[in-house]
Amino acid sequence: METRNQTGVENFLLLGFAEQMDLKPLLLGLFLSMYLVTFTGNLLIILAISSDFHLHTPMYFFLSKLSFADICFTSTTIPKMLLNMQVQNKVITYVGCLTQIFFFIVFGCLDNLLLTAMAYDRFVAICHPLHYTVTMNPHFCGLLTLGSWCLSVMGSLLETLTILRLSFCKHMEIPHFFCDLPEVLKLACSNTLINNIVVYFVTSVLGVFPFTGILFSYSQIASFILRISSARGKYKAFSTCGSHLSVVSLFYGTGLGVYLSSAATASSRTSLMASVMYTVVTPMLNPFIYSLRNRDMKRALGRLLGRAASLSDGAVGGLS
Repeated sequence: METRNQTGVENFLLLGFAEQMDLKPLLLGLFLSMYLVTFTGNLLIILAISSDFHLHTPMYFFLSKLSFADICFTSTTIPKMLLNMQVQNKVITYVGCLTQIFFFIVFGCLDNLLLTAMAYDRFVAICHPLHYTVTMNPHFCGLLTLGSWCLSVMGSLLETLTILRLSFCKHMEIPHFFCDLPEVLKLACSNTLINNIVVYFVTSVLGVFPFTGILFSYSQIASFILRISSARGKYKAFSTCGSHLSVVSLFYGTGLGVYLSSAATASSRTSLMASVMYTVVTPMLNPFIYSLRNRDMKRALGRLLGRAASLSDGAVGGLS
């Protein structure tokens, strides 16, 4: 079979929803709406936290970083998908594909590591409340965030740069709406053993280990809560981590769904729908989970929207 070494002049084809092109207006409107909700919801979370001093705590500090990561995570894939659907063009350049893979992995890993940092924050807050302000000081929180960024970028660089050594076959069709690394590796005509080893290594370091840390944190939290005598005390302790636990369940549940669907079936449509859940639905639901389940966040959003309405009314009054 003829192979061709990639130098950036070749293109990949993102098949995505090509089979559903008769539903293009519906799909375009649906995904555009979901993207706008995701962008707006997470942006409001960031603005509410930054503008309300009551929310200048480690938990909300990490939440604002998580919201930023979710905005970037969806912006890596959805705008390109919407553009391709609008102009009916399935092409993405080789460089564009590598860029998409790099940022997709960066912000996916960043989400994972930030959720781990938030789990540790909840562990300290519930199990060691007297040491909370000392342990979770601003300097330490900043180091956790910086470390999460550095690890995410290094892991993504490692996975992305190893693609450069591969050669690809002529028909480079990806059955997804974005450049998914496993699907890209399937198209390679050269040996992908090194790439697979790197993928498993990065997944273990930036996926399995953090998830193990989250499980350990919540096992300690559950053990501590069970030792609380009063039902009200148990509820109060659990309510402080309920939103985070919901987001963790959604994040890893959909991620596991993508993996299982890819491993259990060869159906590209099943894998495609699982990827939509993971890349679009989960980041969209996170702001709702934190705003609907959190009284402080509701108040902060109310004050933010109230100030925005006052400024809008003042501007209109000034013009009149």
